[in-house]
Amino acid sequence: MENKLKVIPIFFAIDDKYTPFIAVALKSLIENASKEYNYQIKILHTNVQKKHMEQIKKFENANVNIEFVDLGYYIEKVKDKLYTRDYYTNTTYFRLFLPELYPQYNKVLYLDSDIIVLGDISELYNTDMGTNLVAAAPDDIIQYNKVFQDYAELVVGVAKYQHYFNAGVLLMNLDELRKFNFQEKFLYLLEKVKFSVAQDQDYLNRLCKGRVTLVSHDWDVMPCVNDETKPEDIKLIHYNFAYKPWHFEDIKYNEYFLKYAKETEFYEEIVKIRESYTEEQKFRDREAEKGLEELAIRENSCVGDDRENRRM
Repeated sequence: MENKLKVIPIFFAIDDKYTPFIAVALKSLIENASKEYNYQIKILHTNVQKKHMEQIKKFENANVNIEFVDLGYYIEKVKDKLYTRDYYTNTTYFRLFLPELYPQYNKVLYLDSDIIVLGDISELYNTDMGTNLVAAAPDDIIQYNKVFQDYAELVVGVAKYQHYFNAGVLLMNLDELRKFNFQEKFLYLLEKVKFSVAQDQDYLNRLCKGRVTLVSHDWDVMPCVNDETKPEDIKLIHYNFAYKPWHFEDIKYNEYFLKYAKETEFYEEIVKIRESYTEEQKFRDREAEKGLEELAIRENSCVGDDRENRRM
């Protein structure tokens, strides 16, 4: 029987090692999503094993369709232009190509795989964006760190650091992005400017500034030590940067991840990943934020500060 429900397109991007974690994300998303919609979930990848695809496809139901899309052919055309470092891979750039890759969609959700969804994802999708290019929540790491606040304003160029958004939970107005010639402008900017702190997220903030709908922080809660969000208000937890509950047992909001992980067939694998994560690896993760701050400080020192006279 044909499903006549309104379609909500949702995109993820992973490599094979992230399969256990996207399974947990999908379990939470599907369990809490309204049954009044049909969710077309597309997982963009380059190297996911067939057996892992089959495991993830088991999440399909009457309201959920899951498709794996190999973008190896597409990335091959632009890979020489893409800049990555540390734990980043080319998959982080996949979201930037969605407007041209999917002309049949007017609006889509892009979600990172290191998340737990506690709210009804259709509420986020139904955000009124007007003619803005994207909708997203302010980035928590920026909000609590003066160095990154300066970086957002001085280097990326947003008017106020409070407007710098996190691109891991992103509602994209594909119609307006196409009218804006977003992909062409992104590839041009990529050749002229190298943002080395948050890479694709920095490019998105630079290109979309002034045309961003800011959504509630509740839709992108991060396990930062300063976060005081009430548990009943949390709609989505984003274990970004080094705050991975499959590496650390003392991560804030770890209990939500474990709850849904236990409901997947990847739970034992996730436990083994955490148990085998060495103290040296944990130390390196904890030091990574310091290194990122040092990088931002160097970037900040290369530009003048005209914020007192800047029109907001």
